[in-house]
Amino acid sequence: TVIGAAILIQKWYRLTMARLEMRRRYSLSIFQSIEYADEQDQLQLSNFFTFMLDHCTHPDSVSQIFTGPSTPQVVDEGLCLKEFEKKIDVPDSYYGPRLSFPLTVQDANALLHAFRNKQLLHARYVLQLLSETRRVLKEMPNITHLSTSYSKDITVCGDLHGNLDDLLLIFYKNGLPSEQNRYVFNGDFVDRGKNSMEILIILFAFLLIYPNDLHLNRGNHEDYIMNLRYGFTKEVSKKYKDHWKQILCLLRDVFSWLPLATIIDSKVLILHGGISDTTDLDFLNALERNKLKSLMRPPKSVTDRQEQTKKSIPTTKPSKHIASQDILDILWSDPRSQNGCTPNKCRGGGCYFGPDVTAKLFERYNLKMLIRSHEFKPEGYEISHDGKVITIFSASNYYEEGSNRGAYIKLNPELTPRFVQYQVSKHTRRQNLRERVGTIESSALKSLREKIYAHRSELTSAFAQYDINGTGRISVNDWAAAMESVLQLELPWRMLRSQLAQMNPDGEVDFMSCFYDLKMGQPTKEAQPALAETLCRYRKDLEIIFNIIDKDHSGLISLEEFSQTWRLFTSHLGIEVEDDSIDKLVLSIDYNKDGHIDFNEFLEAFHVVHRLEKKAN
Repeated sequence: TVIGAAILIQKWYRLTMARLEMRRRYSLSIFQSIEYADEQDQLQLSNFFTFMLDHCTHPDSVSQIFTGPSTPQVVDEGLCLKEFEKKIDVPDSYYGPRLSFPLTVQDANALLHAFRNKQLLHARYVLQLLSETRRVLKEMPNITHLSTSYSKDITVCGDLHGNLDDLLLIFYKNGLPSEQNRYVFNGDFVDRGKNSMEILIILFAFLLIYPNDLHLNRGNHEDYIMNLRYGFTKEVSKKYKDHWKQILCLLRDVFSWLPLATIIDSKVLILHGGISDTTDLDFLNALERNKLKSLMRPPKSVTDRQEQTKKSIPTTKPSKHIASQDILDILWSDPRSQNGCTPNKCRGGGCYFGPDVTAKLFERYNLKMLIRSHEFKPEGYEISHDGKVITIFSASNYYEEGSNRGAYIKLNPELTPRFVQYQVSKHTRRQNLRERVGTIESSALKSLREKIYAHRSELTSAFAQYDINGTGRISVNDWAAAMESVLQLELPWRMLRSQLAQMNPDGEVDFMSCFYDLKMGQPTKEAQPALAETLCRYRKDLEIIFNIIDKDHSGLISLEEFSQTWRLFTSHLGIEVEDDSIDKLVLSIDYNKDGHIDFNEFLEAFHVVHRLEKKAN
């Protein structure tokens, strides 16, 4: 009897754990699918920028929106540290770190202490630090070569994405950077998290103190147009209200000077994304990397775009077009188990590269291992391509607290990787496994429901094609097919049905129940439902476009600029919206009738509202 009871308890436990693991996995799949769909939208913006140039009356003047000169008093190479002291005063009331250059370890420790205590570094020191960082980075090659013979180990860290607690935990567990404790940070220091600026300051400070022992590779988020979408630009503008324009302007330059890759002992290649079947390390090493401030922006003029279409192969310096594609591949690509090199349709940029592509590059350059980041991994790392490719991801709790571990790699002189995993825990220690999975699942489903509601019109039409008799009900298979045909997220829709839509006793799905708990936020009655849905769906894209157009960073654009850009955007995407409906809406929000609107406030108003949450609040 005792043994039988123990067997039953064991079966129940295994079944419970299996169900929890299934819920955890599909929740992470939801997060990742939505993340990649968002990246597709971001990369497609570059196509719109080119379309915008082609369809404006004065394309070369419009091109200045994207390629106009940076603020001269900030980016001027001759601007010395002393001049920042003259121009920017640090008041006596400031109690944060006071930096003097050249920096010392004591300065770095003061920064760490300040950031642990939620202090900000004063803007004068930030600008001085960035200026010095640019000076040092300019002297570095595109591909940095390191050797393990000078120290026991080299530590490689992946994406941090603004999660300061992860960086502090890495330093706590692994020690601070020094001549005896060398690091490579493999890009994506910024965006998504709340402390991207602090991470940059810490990494740049240690780079200045130990330029031969701490190394930084560029990631796909070290890109000023990416930063407009994923939070870093807003973070800087909130933290440095008086000098944020100068800081961002200088950061744009700093990011463009970050090295593209690191090679250890001529055997281990470290870069952010991956490779393609055309990756040429010699070619990458010859690029003028600082010319590519962003991979998201179009060429400077019509003439440049015509030049890009020429088929001639460069003999000395690579053309900007080829260079940008090469960098796009190494910053955006992902490994796959299938052989070959195919377009990365999930992200919308870069490629999927198979084991044969890896083997070919290794044979050509006599490599042993590729370490890359760029991809969320639940355990913080993943090994693929028969051990030749390692993905390292250092941002724990990336999607939601408890969603994943972070990790870093220790490489010894024999180049044998050792993985160290960790997870920053603030609240999850007090939760059991069921509660942690429930939190992750709830957050994932909330994001998915918002995505569903933003495509309400398209989904309703897709459902109607299966609902021949107009009953409002369709089979589960048809419901799943309609969901995938519109959203294209490659999710297990049949499994998710119970969380998203109601089913009647006959086993049919009430497809409109997908939208019951949600509604669209509408700031004015002039926003017709179809227009509100369109604005909600493309809110992030429009925010980026308008921020780029807003050259003086005032947050205001003219009604004419707004209307012209809106018409170009809807024309480019083939969206059918009546012109007079947007005109009426824009006029209604020009509250002081000065011919300008606050576009950030305007767009923020169009979002999905969760009815139950609103009632609770």
